[in-house]
Amino acid sequence: MIYAIAAVGAAVVFFLGFTLHRTLVSRERKGAMSEVERILTEGRREAETLKKEALLEGREIIAGEKASQLEKLRQSQSELDRRETGMNRQLEQIQRNRETLDARAESLKGLETAMTEREQSLNAKHLRANKLLEEQNQKLEDISMLTREDARNLLLSNLREEARHEAAKITRGIIEEAERSSEEKATMILSTAVQRCAANHVVENCVSVVSLTSDELKGRIIGREGRNIRAFESATGVDVVIDDTPEAVVLSCFDPVRREVARQALEKLITDGRIHPGRIESIVQKAQADMEKKIRKLGNELSLEANVPGLHSQLIRHLGRLRYRTSYGQNMYQHSLEVAHICGLLASELKLDPAMARRVGLLHDIGKATDQELEGSHAIVGMELARRYDEQMLVCNAIGAHHEEIEPTSLYAVLVQAADAVSSARPGARRETLELYVRRLHKLEAIADSFEGVGKSYAIQAGRELRIAVKPEQIDDAGASDMAREIARKIESEMEYPGQIKVTVIREVRASETAR
Repeated sequence: MIYAIAAVGAAVVFFLGFTLHRTLVSRERKGAMSEVERILTEGRREAETLKKEALLEGREIIAGEKASQLEKLRQSQSELDRRETGMNRQLEQIQRNRETLDARAESLKGLETAMTEREQSLNAKHLRANKLLEEQNQKLEDISMLTREDARNLLLSNLREEARHEAAKITRGIIEEAERSSEEKATMILSTAVQRCAANHVVENCVSVVSLTSDELKGRIIGREGRNIRAFESATGVDVVIDDTPEAVVLSCFDPVRREVARQALEKLITDGRIHPGRIESIVQKAQADMEKKIRKLGNELSLEANVPGLHSQLIRHLGRLRYRTSYGQNMYQHSLEVAHICGLLASELKLDPAMARRVGLLHDIGKATDQELEGSHAIVGMELARRYDEQMLVCNAIGAHHEEIEPTSLYAVLVQAADAVSSARPGARRETLELYVRRLHKLEAIADSFEGVGKSYAIQAGRELRIAVKPEQIDDAGASDMAREIARKIESEMEYPGQIKVTVIREVRASETAR
């Protein structure tokens, strides 16, 4: 019974709970539906609002784009209108040009027609002129008794002679003008250089004289049975000449260095008073050592005076030896210094490097200081010597080319040639024997007399000028100019001489009559 009551109570409670739950669920569903309806309603309102806003914004964007496109269309239309206007103007200009060209074409057709007619007229006149010329030529041949070929040859011969005469006159004028201008310029440069260069006149020979205090010293110099003099000559390589000359002994030798060593040694022996073979050998050795020091000192002084620094010690030694070398009586030491100064002055006038010019001028004759050490002419020997001691190729070439034995490669070689000629050819620089002097004068006159038409020739100014009097009936004025040039070229090819020789051809016609 109890179980039945409990079951009924449980069923009632279950029913009441189910009913209550259902009621609560129904209420919650209604509330949720109401909320859903409210949310949907609000969403629809917001959607409508957004839609309206989007439509408005879209309309504004479309309106702006439409306005922009319309503006672009207006600009494009304006550009098209402008181009159309320009093309219309160009078409109008082309039309005008075409009309102008058509007018010119018509004019050219007219000119062509006129030219054709004129050409035909000229051809007709040319034919008539040729016919008349043929007739005139035939008449001239009949009158002159010459064929056309003979007349042409005669005319050409006359024209050739006239042209030759005119060419000779023109050539003479050109040459005179060139010689005048070049001579003035060269004279100015050389005179400027020579005037600024003061040179000494030095003349030496191959003997030295040693003065004695008394003639008794001659016997002591000779020694017993000549042993002293033999020892002295053997040690020095110099000949001792003891003759009747009072209080003097002559030392003879072609080597001036040896001669100077012997002179100093003999003077020391005479001063010392002890003259015997042992003492002679000792004094000679000391004199040789002193001479070597003096040579190097002279070389240094020469390079310093010439303002040429940086020379090799062996080149300085050879420069010092030049103090005891002569050429035709001219001292090579002074000659080298003089040439260096002249080269530097000429280089300054010609806008070249004076230092380089002085260097080549100072070293140009260094080959004369080598004795028999090297074979060849002094120019080639000097070039090899400079090359051995690391001088520049420009310097070596200038040394080797200063007597034209090799081809010069720079203006400095030509400067050395000019300076060497100026130094050697100046009055008093060198002495020549009377025989060589007379032989050169005769040779000059013989060269002039070998030309046809020469009346008389005279070598004057110590052989520096050659004057030729020609026969006026054989040589005209143009021929006189040609003869002077040909004689000068022949002198250059057949003779050797220092400096230059002026050739003057004189043509003179004299007419005289006596009134009675």
